Amino acid sequence: MNMCQAINDALRLTLTTDDTAVVFGEDVAFGGVFRCSVGLADEFGGERVFNTPLTEQGIAGFGIGMAAMGHTSIAEIQFADYIFPAFDQLANEAAKFRYRSGNEFNAGGLTVRTPSAAVGHGGHYHSQSPEAFFAHVPGLKVVVPRSAVQAKGLLMSAIRDPNPTIVFEPKILYRSAVEQVPVDDYMLPLSQAEILKPGADVTVVGYGSQIYALENAIQMIERDMPGVSCELIDLRTIMPYDAETVAQSVNKTGRMVIAHEAPRIQGFASELAAEIQERCFLRLESPIERVCGLSLPHPLVFERFYMPCAVRVYEAIKRSLNY
Repeated sequence: MNMCQAINDALRLTLTTDDTAVVFGEDVAFGGVFRCSVGLADEFGGERVFNTPLTEQGIAGFGIGMAAMGHTSIAEIQFADYIFPAFDQLANEAAKFRYRSGNEFNAGGLTVRTPSAAVGHGGHYHSQSPEAFFAHVPGLKVVVPRSAVQAKGLLMSAIRDPNPTIVFEPKILYRSAVEQVPVDDYMLPLSQAEILKPGADVTVVGYGSQIYALENAIQMIERDMPGVSCELIDLRTIMPYDAETVAQSVNKTGRMVIAHEAPRIQGFASELAAEIQERCFLRLESPIERVCGLSLPHPLVFERFYMPCAVRVYEAIKRSLNY
């Protein structure tokens, strides 16, 4: 399956096994812009898979209400760039519902899926990575998968987690990430990073589609610097994130490079760098390197200069090793 098909399979499994589950969003009934929900309305009916008006605030508010009434509420925001009108509902209602009521009611059944990150031709309004905005909101969980297997397993966990969760799906991977995905029902743990490649000299951390740039950079650095080995970690969940796995790695290697597509200033890399500096200060051999998108609106024709590509990551790893 590709990642789009894996997500579709997760939604189908949920609708099959959970009679309270509903899937909704703009154009979802005919499959959505990226076809992630194709066939579901025909199979489960228009009362469980349906279109909404073009109002992200309304989609989020409706989803919160459904979740509060006991439904498994799965909303799609068509592009992450347009999630901002829903920010108040997600940050001030979904995240706080449980706490304002003393746990008498909650919106834990809400899961929001949204395509994010660059795709090569999206420009200002179809390329953004706004995950750090939501990672700053206590009460929400934030997930970013890197592949088809991860997308299905993490989405199943997000749907069943008793907290409202936002899943940012790197849309460039919808059809480019293809794997042998189990057709069975399975879940992958939230808030648990995965060490994709063990190493001894530098810890390289990322999530989502950025993992592939990191893999390429590591291959180049290990080719050009014989004897060097890099440890690669996929965070998978960035709220709450697995600081312990990263800290254990950095205490071993003494160096860290973190990369993401979102702008550098106030990006999630800043949080992780601060946390690891506090935990690992006496073991650090060089300053923590951040390789991120530029702090400007995502460009169209100049996208390749904006992106934290493998070459930029390679240079950061090299600086860290040579410090």
